[in-house]
Amino acid sequence: MGTDVAFVKMHGLGNDYVYIDVFANPAPEDPAGLARRLADRHRGVGGDGMILVEPSQVAAARMRMFNADGSESEMCGNGVRCVAHLIVARGYAAAGPLTIETGRGVLAIEVMPRGPLQSQVKVDMGPPILLPRDVPVEHAQFAGASVIDQPCPDLPLDAEWGAAAGLEPGMTCVSMGNPHAIFYCGDVAAVPLEVFGPAVERHPVFPRRTNVHVVQVVSPTHVLVRTWERGSGITQACGTGASAVCVAGYLTGKSGARITATLPGGDLDLEWDGQGSVFMTGPAEEVFTGHWHAVPVGSDAPAEGGDA
Repeated sequence: MGTDVAFVKMHGLGNDYVYIDVFANPAPEDPAGLARRLADRHRGVGGDGMILVEPSQVAAARMRMFNADGSESEMCGNGVRCVAHLIVARGYAAAGPLTIETGRGVLAIEVMPRGPLQSQVKVDMGPPILLPRDVPVEHAQFAGASVIDQPCPDLPLDAEWGAAAGLEPGMTCVSMGNPHAIFYCGDVAAVPLEVFGPAVERHPVFPRRTNVHVVQVVSPTHVLVRTWERGSGITQACGTGASAVCVAGYLTGKSGARITATLPGGDLDLEWDGQGSVFMTGPAEEVFTGHWHAVPVGSDAPAEGGDA
């Protein structure tokens, strides 16, 4: 006999995950393995990963996020907006202010429904983490209080494409509960992210790997961002990454305290005054619901599949 897994497919600016509502369904026994199978865009439901929406003792709900490769991540900005929408849409919490427990801690959120399948959600992302040991980023040259516009050791940035893209050698490292490396360039479209992203993600200075972002400044209040996500690859949007970009822009003077980040999937509004929390505002949208029929490995039953 197989296992029937009920799911909701949702996205925030195209950053799509398969959501399991653990309020109404049992938690999976092997979430990492299930995430890999569900996220497969050819043999599964398809997505950048899987997110469990669980009851919490300290908040309206708890979010657990698994990347497409099955690795568990601390936080997802687009994901937490979708979790907030889901618990309001399903009646587990009222619209307006609420809290969500994440690997980053308990986050304060405001949900503004725009219909049964969509909400606009503002998230207090918490203060950025800048100490190298806490991001984490480890190298003898990163002994200061933060890594701001400093070259990444032994990372070849002088390739022909680097010159064409106007890629600057310095990187800024920020954690929003998960690690981010931000690089500025003259043309984000000219960066071969499928090459540059994994080279930075798994660079030895990042002991827990890192998310990678290339940023093009349009004006002090508007930036273009492309992202390589740790464990998932190129994605349409990254909420924690956009928050980190807001911080990096303020610290380097490349952009201001309030910005709109245009990602391949759409726009996010960010603000950081240089001291407290970063605030992120953007949409969350349901796509469809369905059931995944997972057949045990080695079974004589037909191959697993789903219906939506």
